[in-house]
Amino acid sequence: MKKLISISMNLKKIEALKSLNSECLVIGIYEDKNLNEITKILNSDSSGLLKKLLTRKELTGALKNQLYLPDMSGFKANKVFLVGLGKKNKELNEDEFSQLSSTISKITISSNAKDVDIFLPEIKVKLKKPSWVYKILSRDLESGCYQYFFEGKKTQPKNKLKKINFLNLAGNESKAKILSSIKMGHVIGAGMNTSKDLANTPANICTPSHLAKQAKLISKTFPSIKTKVLGEKEMKKLGMDCLLSVGNGSAQESKFIIMQYSGGKKTSKPHIIVGKGITFDTGGISIKPSPNMDEMKYDMSGSASVFGTMRAIAEIKPKLNIIGVVASAENMPSSTATKPGDVVNTLSGQTVEILNTDAEGRLVLCDALTYIERFKPASVIDIATLTGACVVALGHQATGLLSNDQNLADNILESGYSSCDKAWQLPLWDEYQSDINSKYADIANIGGRAGTITAACFLSRFTRSYKWAHLDIAGTAYGGRVGKTSSGRPVPLLTEYLLSRKQ
Repeated sequence: MKKLISISMNLKKIEALKSLNSECLVIGIYEDKNLNEITKILNSDSSGLLKKLLTRKELTGALKNQLYLPDMSGFKANKVFLVGLGKKNKELNEDEFSQLSSTISKITISSNAKDVDIFLPEIKVKLKKPSWVYKILSRDLESGCYQYFFEGKKTQPKNKLKKINFLNLAGNESKAKILSSIKMGHVIGAGMNTSKDLANTPANICTPSHLAKQAKLISKTFPSIKTKVLGEKEMKKLGMDCLLSVGNGSAQESKFIIMQYSGGKKTSKPHIIVGKGITFDTGGISIKPSPNMDEMKYDMSGSASVFGTMRAIAEIKPKLNIIGVVASAENMPSSTATKPGDVVNTLSGQTVEILNTDAEGRLVLCDALTYIERFKPASVIDIATLTGACVVALGHQATGLLSNDQNLADNILESGYSSCDKAWQLPLWDEYQSDINSKYADIANIGGRAGTITAACFLSRFTRSYKWAHLDIAGTAYGGRVGKTSSGRPVPLLTEYLLSRKQ
């Protein structure tokens, strides 16, 4: 997906804002009961307007406080928005800045302007440099402009915003460093939008074959990514019967997609991200209740995040080897569908008793996690809307994280905080492994009350030869504050983690 806006930088002093011929001007101000160094200038230029607004407490400068002035006297700008940055010398934490960045993004986009100029004095975030601030802002602005476009719908959403211009870069970093961070944030935002677009696409269009086609289009756009697609015949020949069992009831052919980016040395081990790509999940024979079943088009959000991350990686061009893998199928009930109680073989040689056909994500992932052993990975992260239990445990705020390597888990957690795309670690203790013992096979595909943990226990049986982490995004991929639409998560977390690896 192409970028929706352009983002540039053109430094201006605050005194120059009144003469700026801007369609829309967004100005950040500090919290103060009286006029300060910034509001004094704005007050003077606007014939005392800001003093009146402060007195009436319509304008406070408190964090996220906002005020729209359609016609600010003394200013050439058609529209002026004032947004509160909080106290000048107070350092914000990452959560506070994330909320502020979202507020600025929403104000900018809702302005209904094509071109917007943004003037922000220094924003201090604990342990973060100005470049980080502008990376997150740029990402949120690009991502915030996204709207799903469905061809054929009479009334289509329109994104009027085309250009953002940052006017002030306070801090102790160079202009080149800031510009580089703006570009990176912009690219990550575009990756999030790629993920959103795939996840929001109706399941009658977004089939496993559609995902395979999109992977090839990414390779065409970014030749640094080489794509390989396996169909059902190739998977059957390899012995991926567990993955294939999920699509047995569907007329849509299951697909296995490998996207390979080679930016590092040939001898360098790759980092691999593996996405669950269930393009629609009825639950199969263990059919789901009908309310909200339309949301099961989002059951391929793990694969969508792989696409979005690989798109960002291809444009950023790190000196790393990175592989994106998607295991895709459609889970439908029919006379040929897998039944509860069936036993299937896996690529690893282990057998699985399928007690519930609605626990299908782990069935496609286990064969994928075995397949990637051939690449001798430096690290592996799988991403899946795997369990409703994760939503119960963590809500829509944090992604569930489980891992067989604590150092890997710590790096992912840190990447989550740094990208404002947080994860929370759950235990993967041996005590839970007995919950998925089977009387008729090596493993059962469900068991126990701790659903998120036992699902990860299942996957852990196939990841013993490398460092692995599992991200359960059932609560963060869609829903919550974003409603019935894709959030684009965890593309920021994944990209942050990969770029933090040694190059």
